[in-house]
Amino acid sequence: MIWYKDSSGTGRDRYHHGNLREALIAAALDLIAERGPAGFTFAEVARLVGVSPAAPYRHFRDRNALLVEMATRGFQQFEAELVRAWDDGRPEPLRALVNCGRAYLVFARQQPAYYSAMFAACPQPETESELARTSEGALALLRLAAEALCANQAKNQRPPSRMVALHIWSLCHGVASLFLNSGEGLPQPLSMTPEDLLEAGILLYTRGLGFGGGEPIPPKL
Repeated sequence: MIWYKDSSGTGRDRYHHGNLREALIAAALDLIAERGPAGFTFAEVARLVGVSPAAPYRHFRDRNALLVEMATRGFQQFEAELVRAWDDGRPEPLRALVNCGRAYLVFARQQPAYYSAMFAACPQPETESELARTSEGALALLRLAAEALCANQAKNQRPPSRMVALHIWSLCHGVASLFLNSGEGLPQPLSMTPEDLLEAGILLYTRGLGFGGGEPIPPKL
């Protein structure tokens, strides 16, 4: 993608669209990062790219279609990061699961526009759509982790792996939403980082299920 300086005096760079589709996605990500998940219109994306308001419709049906594409790409990157953190369950499943949680927070912090498109701005995916498949892929990785954690338990004592995966996802998403994306902080500072807080939550949860293991939980807040 080639960039050139906006001559309008706004100080904003504009896109020279050798690839209009990619330019539209990049512009929408910029606007979401700047203004939040509801922070752009289709017309604003076109204006930022430097094309007519009708031009984006050659690539996307509407604003929602653009959001779906952004969310799909975000989930693809997100799943790749979780797979890398899981590392086939090494050095052992519980530690690998904690690493996945930390990777979740890293992604939310480093890719806030994609994260917003995935979880805050995108419409509910249609069944069997590419977005539905890619979002399910990330959950499937957490379900694999849950199955590895449960492997040594008696079958009649194993909790449903999908339930465990959803609980872990909820912990990760809650910490990310509260401490990484709000921008407001808490009424009083914490004595723990978001990563340590999440790790403590995962260890408490898994110990409650009887999995055991893991390092000592950090000191209380």
